[in-house]
Amino acid sequence: MNFASYNIQYGFGLDGRYDLPRIARSLEGADIIALQEVTRGFSRNGFADMVAGIAALFPHHFWVYGPACDLHVEAVHGKSAPAPGRRFQFGNMVLSRWPIASTRTLLLPRSRTIGKINPQRGATEAVITVPGGAIRVYSVHLDHVSPDERIRQLQFLNAHINAFVQEGGSMTGAAEFDLPEPPLPEDYAILGDFNMEPESPEYCALAGAAGGYYGRVARIGTPVDAFAALEAYRPESYSWMDPEDHGKRMHLDYCFVSCGLVSRLKSARIDIQSVGSDHFPLWVEIGE
Repeated sequence: MNFASYNIQYGFGLDGRYDLPRIARSLEGADIIALQEVTRGFSRNGFADMVAGIAALFPHHFWVYGPACDLHVEAVHGKSAPAPGRRFQFGNMVLSRWPIASTRTLLLPRSRTIGKINPQRGATEAVITVPGGAIRVYSVHLDHVSPDERIRQLQFLNAHINAFVQEGGSMTGAAEFDLPEPPLPEDYAILGDFNMEPESPEYCALAGAAGGYYGRVARIGTPVDAFAALEAYRPESYSWMDPEDHGKRMHLDYCFVSCGLVSRLKSARIDIQSVGSDHFPLWVEIGE
């Protein structure tokens, strides 16, 4: 199974051009896709419905959208007022070749900022019925300003991921609504824009700190960095580039997996040839 994660920056590439087909081409061959910074009703991209646009470009994929931030849209720069019901939405998508049995969006902790934008962030959970069973996939987008806020968000996220089987996902007792009971898989993959660098305090808050003698020991309940497990990091690794200064590069995007999936990891890479966003697609192959 080929997993891809891509922060698509409202559809704008390194050249400043809005181009969803270009983004879709860079994701060809992906079985499961996690997207971040997907919008509806955003003035900067002409109030585009990116969700509908992306869904149309992947007609053979199932999809879900989790708009963590949702606001009423007012008139912009003297233009006529928008139609009633038009809203600005900002969130994550998950697309899958296989049915998405259930979904929910976990709203991550946040604090009120002064002068710096801080939209509500989320982790969109999709329970996918892949061949041979089911798996949970989380499309995640963390705060971009405060390491302290990212640590709180990761602690919250990991607690809910570990409590999934006890909480029951988006619904339990579904028979009362004449619905099938959604599966409750233990294994998961967390993909997205974490806005943190490898071995930063936030990274260690999720993956655990590496000891001087044993390194980082895998433990049930602690996600494993797929790139680290596959020894895929390179000194020059990066997944984001400043559109104004291409010399400014950082590794901000990740795929973490449950311990049960570590032995099935096959490969991991960053596609730095794609120019559809200021981030680059992250790819991880997991054996069936």
